[in-house]
Amino acid sequence: MTIETKPLHVKLMLLLPLLLLAACGRSGDGKSAHGPGGGMPPAAVSVITVEPKTLPAQFEYTGQTLGSREVEVRARVTGIVQTRNFVEGGHVSKGQSLFTIDQAPFNVAVARADADVASAEAKAAQAKKNTSRLKPLFAEKAVSQKDFDDAASAESIAEAELKGARARLAEAQLNLLYTKVESPLSGITGRAQRSEGTLVSGPDVLLTTVTQIDPMWVSFGVPDNDQLKLNSEAAAGRLVLPKGGRFEVVVKLADGTVYGQSGRLNFSDVKVSGNTGTSDTRAEIPNPKGVLRPGQFVRVTLKGAVRPNAITVPQRAVLEGPQGKFVYLLSADNKAMPQPVQVGDWTGDDWIINSGLKAGDKVIVDGVARIFAPGSPVQVGDPSKGEPSKGDPSKGAGKKAEEKAAEKK
Repeated sequence: MTIETKPLHVKLMLLLPLLLLAACGRSGDGKSAHGPGGGMPPAAVSVITVEPKTLPAQFEYTGQTLGSREVEVRARVTGIVQTRNFVEGGHVSKGQSLFTIDQAPFNVAVARADADVASAEAKAAQAKKNTSRLKPLFAEKAVSQKDFDDAASAESIAEAELKGARARLAEAQLNLLYTKVESPLSGITGRAQRSEGTLVSGPDVLLTTVTQIDPMWVSFGVPDNDQLKLNSEAAAGRLVLPKGGRFEVVVKLADGTVYGQSGRLNFSDVKVSGNTGTSDTRAEIPNPKGVLRPGQFVRVTLKGAVRPNAITVPQRAVLEGPQGKFVYLLSADNKAMPQPVQVGDWTGDDWIINSGLKAGDKVIVDGVARIFAPGSPVQVGDPSKGEPSKGDPSKGAGKKAEEKAAEKK
């Protein structure tokens, strides 16, 4: 058997890759690349310190405007519409004439009733004279009891007929007054439903509508679950509602502009609608310039409630896990420790934290994507550059930089 001996240069070529591999396992300072001084550096993150504060609480709903008073204008008497005395869609004052019904038949009725009153007055006067004439004669037994009783009864009947005649006169005068159909309030008129020359048969015929727009009402629905949530948060002390539920109401128009005047709630129904699951709520808004018109869709914001000692964190700091929402806290030894939290509503770009955090906690906001696992070491720095903060030994990154500089020296 023959043993082959390889030349020296061949042996060196075979050993070179092994030497290079061993060299790669050492860092420049002679330490292992995977030891305590090497490997992937801790993730650079930014943190905020939790500070409770009092926040205003607002609640927004979709609403629709309507006049604070809206009445139907109808004629009270039957007749021909003679004139229309208003401009459709214009403003009218209380007591202003809107329509005029032909007055001729009613003038005749007043004259007839007036004549009946005059006749009844004459009969009543004659009956009273007869009674006065028979009274002394009856006292002297000069007339019978029957004659005196008949005279007294005739006087009573004449007085009753006079009252009836006067009542019919008052009715005729009232009907004549009703020929002038007047506005019952100040507001904006609707479209005229009947034109001149039309026969109207009384109250069953609608002539037009008048809507009072100052103040204006805004109607909106509050979902039942929102109401329950408000009550539970108020009971837990996380929310303080205005006294007596007197929210300030701010209206935002369809183009996004905020209406210049705020109002107050004036009605809230205790009943929840079975169709919509909301309770009807209404606000009263001043509208002296008529900017708001009935039927507009608006956004209603309720102001006046506050959240005392509220804790907020940016939305990007809250993560979703199998057990629910959580955040990463920066521990004393610069590690990212997950902390379960319960979130409430949004306020701007922040989550309101109902439970899970306390004052002084350091919450990791940026750089959470670089945290490989709970408990991973991190260093406070600029996550956008992947670098730690420099010159701040208390935050870990500057301290490591100083250690490396000392080692090089």
